[in-house]
Amino acid sequence: MKVWEFMTRKIEWIDADSSVYEAIERMVNKRIRSLAVCYSDSKKQKGVITARDVVFRVLGEGKDPMRTKIREIAKVPMICIPKDKDMKDVLDIMREANVARVFVCDGDDIVGVVALMDVMYASLIERVRG
Repeated sequence: MKVWEFMTRKIEWIDADSSVYEAIERMVNKRIRSLAVCYSDSKKQKGVITARDVVFRVLGEGKDPMRTKIREIAKVPMICIPKDKDMKDVLDIMREANVARVFVCDGDDIVGVVALMDVMYASLIERVRG
């Protein structure tokens, strides 16, 4: 089974110079756990910010989310895999990098994201398919 079958195609982006508070608002309102980060000063550089980053690296350290910029805590570069990668390989990548999601690329374009729930869903589908 290939990654493109199970990835989430809607990616939410935020600019690296936005405040962490803006990220909190967007994640809470959309009920999502991560945002892809774009850098206006570099078209190729991309990162990711997660709810875990916000809670532990900003709120937990007593930093002001209104004054803290996304670029200060985003993970760069984001982990990206080709869309035709096997789902079994994704699990290995996630385990080795100790991450809950990897982004899916088609050339230089980010076309999706695969999270832990997607891996579990794929395992159920694989079992049903036999």
